[in-house]
Amino acid sequence: MTMVAEHQMEHIGETKGCADHDHDMIHELSKRLDALWRCDQYIANAEGHADLRRFWKDIKTQEEANISRIKEILAQHIQNGCF
Repeated sequence: MTMVAEHQMEHIGETKGCADHDHDMIHELSKRLDALWRCDQYIANAEGHADLRRFWKDIKTQEEANISRIKEILAQHIQNGCF
């Protein structure tokens, strides 16, 4: 890395808005919400392909469960003052 680039990046990450584990949960929740948002379209795109439609419906169910669990854990962390 050049001296200019090193200087431009030397302070990145000094200030954190929350702990890494909290950021990880928020980031993962965002990714999973985006994936869930797409599932209905994927299911519609698989019209006429029963096996593929079942697959996307299974993925949707799994994502709904994952999202619910992350939200529960986040709520717990917030209630405990950890967030």
